[in-house]
Amino acid sequence: MTAAHPRQVHNTRLLIVEDESRMRDLLLRACTGWGFEAAGARNGEEALRLSEDDPFDVVLLDLNLPGIDGLEVLSRLREKSPGLAAIVLTGFASIDAAKRAVHLDVVEFLTKPCHLGELEQALDRALRKSISQVAVRLDSPQVQQTCGVTLEEVERNHILQTLGRNAGNRTAAARELGISRRTLYYKLDEYQQKGYLAD
Repeated sequence: MTAAHPRQVHNTRLLIVEDESRMRDLLLRACTGWGFEAAGARNGEEALRLSEDDPFDVVLLDLNLPGIDGLEVLSRLREKSPGLAAIVLTGFASIDAAKRAVHLDVVEFLTKPCHLGELEQALDRALRKSISQVAVRLDSPQVQQTCGVTLEEVERNHILQTLGRNAGNRTAAARELGISRRTLYYKLDEYQQKGYLAD
């Protein structure tokens, strides 16, 4: 991963959904080496189960999975985490699948075999999209920017208000915000360093 976002990478949860164990292990090793907090799932059911309590920031998934197909998995994951950035990595691409992927706003549609350099670049784009989606979700009608108030202040106020509503429970606050706990922890650490939060 590029050096431009080292801290964000280390606070980014990545879900790899791949039924071939050797490929899944290879991807897990590579992505962990790039600094992601990576988890692997053998099928769609396992992917959905892993995402129940703590949403992922990025998902890398195959299309041809046993049981639920990859794009259906993505659709269900997006119900809980609308800003989830997704990359498709498949050995059996079709025009129909590509159209569905475009409809689901997939960051990249890669075919196997794929060079790790291509995957790294795709993950970098997915990471940028994931970070920008947090700002987009926080710029909702309830937290519209007012004259003289920056988007950063709007975002910070919304996060802190949500945390307060949940009595300081970070897991519940992250779920309500539609972001991962890691992303919330990163934001709170940033606010603390800037003096917006007490130690």
